[in-house]
Parts: sequence; C-alpha cells; structure tokens
Amino acid sequence: MHRKIRVLIVDDDRGHRITLKTLLQSWGHETGIAEDGLQAVAQVKEASWDAVLMDVRMAEMDGIAALKEIKGYNPAIPILIMTAYSSVETAVDALKSGAYDYLMKPLDFDLLRLTLDRAVEHVGLKEENRQLRATLGEASLDDIIGSSPVMKALGEMLVMIAPSEATVLITGESGTGKELVARLIHRKSARSHKPMVVVNCAALTDTLLESELFGHERGAFTGADRRREGLFMQADGGTLFLDEIGETSAAMQAKLLRVIQEREFQRVGGESVVSVDVRIIAATHRDLAAEVKEGRFREDLYYRLNVVSLTIPPLRKRDGDIPLLVQHFSDKYATKNRKLVKGVTPDAMDRLIKHPWPGNVRELENTLERAVILMCGEYISERELPMNLTSTDSSQSQALTNTAMAGRPLADIEKEAILATLDETGGNKSETARRLGINRKTLHLKIKNYGLDE
Repeated sequence: MHRKIRVLIVDDDRGHRITLKTLLQSWGHETGIAEDGLQAVAQVKEASWDAVLMDVRMAEMDGIAALKEIKGYNPAIPILIMTAYSSVETAVDALKSGAYDYLMKPLDFDLLRLTLDRAVEHVGLKEENRQLRATLGEASLDDIIGSSPVMKALGEMLVMIAPSEATVLITGESGTGKELVARLIHRKSARSHKPMVVVNCAALTDTLLESELFGHERGAFTGADRRREGLFMQADGGTLFLDEIGETSAAMQAKLLRVIQEREFQRVGGESVVSVDVRIIAATHRDLAAEVKEGRFREDLYYRLNVVSLTIPPLRKRDGDIPLLVQHFSDKYATKNRKLVKGVTPDAMDRLIKHPWPGNVRELENTLERAVILMCGEYISERELPMNLTSTDSSQSQALTNTAMAGRPLADIEKEAILATLDETGGNKSETARRLGINRKTLHLKIKNYGLDE
C-alpha cells in the first residue's frame, strides 16, 4: 500500500486554511498548516513534506521570501504558490525563485488536484530515474551518436527527463538535431504509445499557425467548410513539439501561454472550451533569455517552457564525434542506395574533420548522402566531397567568382547565391537565410519565385 502524501498548507486566512485542509484530506493526503512564511520555513526544517501549498500575501514573511528560504534549505521540494493577484510579475517572480507552479484564487479545485498530483510525481522522479538507469543502462542512449563528454552528458540527461511530464526547451543551432532529441524524449516517455505531433512555428503565418494548432469551426473563415481539429487535439495524450518557438509573434505567445497554463483552448471561430492533455517540447535556435531582455519574447512563457532545458552543442565543438557520424551516415546511405562502402580515405576524413560545419549534423548528413551516391569505388574520397570542403585557395576562387559575376543579370547571381549557400549549409534554410542577410520567409519566397523548390 502506498503511503499518504504529506502537504504543508501555508495561508494567513484561517477559513481558507481549514477549507484546503478538509479538501486535501478528502483526497487522501496528510496535511499540516502554517499561518505565515516563518512558520512554514520552521516546519519544513522540522519535518518531511512532499509538497508545500503557499499563499503569496502574508503579514509575517510573504510567500516569495518563504519560497526562497525553503528552496535554499531543500531545493527538491515542490512549492505551489497561490495568489489572488493575477499579475504577471508575481507569477514570474515565483517561477524564477523556484516555484513548481502558481494557482490563482479563487482556486479551481480540479486544477489544484491535477497540479498537486504532478508536483508529487516530480518528487519521486529521482528514484524512478535511478531505477530506469539500472533497467535501461546504455541501451537508452543508442540513438545519441557520439562519444564526446557533452554528448554523453546529453544522453544521461535524456534518460532522466524522458519519463517525467516536464515541459522541455531544447536549444541549439539549426541542424544540430533538436527534433531528433525531442523524438527520443517522446519515445522513452510514458506517452510513447500516443502520437508526437510536430509543428514548425517559423514556417506559418500567425493566422495559419493558430488554425493549425487549435483547429477551427466551420465557417470561421473563407474556405473553412467543416470543423477541423488542430494539432493540440491530434497530440492529445501524447507530445506536441513546437519547433522554432522563438519565431512566434507576441499575440501567438499569449495564446500558447494560456493553453500551456490551463491545458485548454478555443478553436478559431469557436466559443466552447476544449480541454487537452499534452506534453510540450519546444525548440529554438535563438537565445530566448536574450530575446526576453529585448522584449521580443514573453518572460512568463519563457519560464513556462524552460522547466527543463537541453542545449545541443554545434558539430564544430564536438569534432571528435565526426568519424562516428561519418560511419553512421555512410552505412545508412550505402544501404539505402544499395552500394558497398568500405570506408572513407584518410584525406577525405581529414577534410571532414577540419570543416567547420555551419549547417551542423544536417549538413554532414547531406554531404555523406551525396558522397555515397557519387562514389565509384569502395571508399569515399575527396573526389566525392563538395568543393567548399576541398578548396585550398579561397582567394583565387573568389577572384574567379568575381570575374564570372561581371555583367550578368542580378537575378541570375541571386539565384546562384541561394543555390550555393543552400549547398554549403546542407539545405539548412535558417542558416542560409542568416548568411544571406535575409529572414527565413523572404528566403522561402525567393526559392519559390526562382523555382528552386521543384
């Protein structure tokens, strides 16, 4: 039989304390009470609690001050903050100080129970992780290719966070494999039997993104001839991967914040509220903390997404992993193209290791696929590598390029510049746009206009 969960209730309102105590005990929990922050800190130091449910506004040491002191004493204990003042500043301050979550008064008891249950699950995560390590061992890291310390650390982190319900923020340059990591997290989670749904936030306008995420009612806009379920509903019970979350507008960020907080939304053109159970994994190549400081990303949404953060290092910072990746991709595309690839010549491998790989793993994969297709013998050599990996006289090459451009139509030069940059970055459109000094949407438009997407 499982032991009862012990919850400390902290509120200077006697009536509210008694109500919460009665309610939590009816749910089968053991409870303790404290009238202010000072008493709460003392009780946490005297006894063991699975969670703390604490008000913000109290005469003797407010909730934020008590939260900080409790976290300094016991960082692992989940603390739920209650506030009747629905200010963003209070909520963000609580989350920044280590609160597990915050709840608005008057409390929604169903939401309280759900949030408390999740918080308590968080308490047992460390022990569960130890058991998972013993059960899964290194087998869970098979999809993380690389023996460098940073990749080993990433693999170990995945084992720990995958079984939890925590929201995950994955950061890293374009092409580093953020979606692969998101899929690994989903596959190792309790939600693996349900779908993982992917949406690229950078590829859609606000109107399209809202309709894609939340769905729409019949007649919501021109062409909406029937109700359509959105991606949140398609991911119900599973995982929703919001790729390039940093590209969303302020209006869309507000809508995402609501559904992440409340786990409910309205379809476009609809009035009824739809509840959903999804785990959110978000990814971005941007520094969201910097974006928050510049006012381009909501601070409260950032802290909602950044419950657990993973940073995937660029390939140039893990060049020791390149031989393993080369072997993996050459085997993969040799099988796909029914070719015999015995290996890579030393000179070719040297070129591959020394290249800075601005397009990261995606660029390396595209390079190996091309090499396997073009190879005539049994070994990949320098002949099969792109020119930008084998050129040794960049100044001479630049001079020839300048001569070739003289007198040619500007549109032709622009088209070739886009093609060349796409080739150099392994087809990475975000990196291509960055190098060309244009935004991603402009690049998509030019690719379409020049017929480069055919």
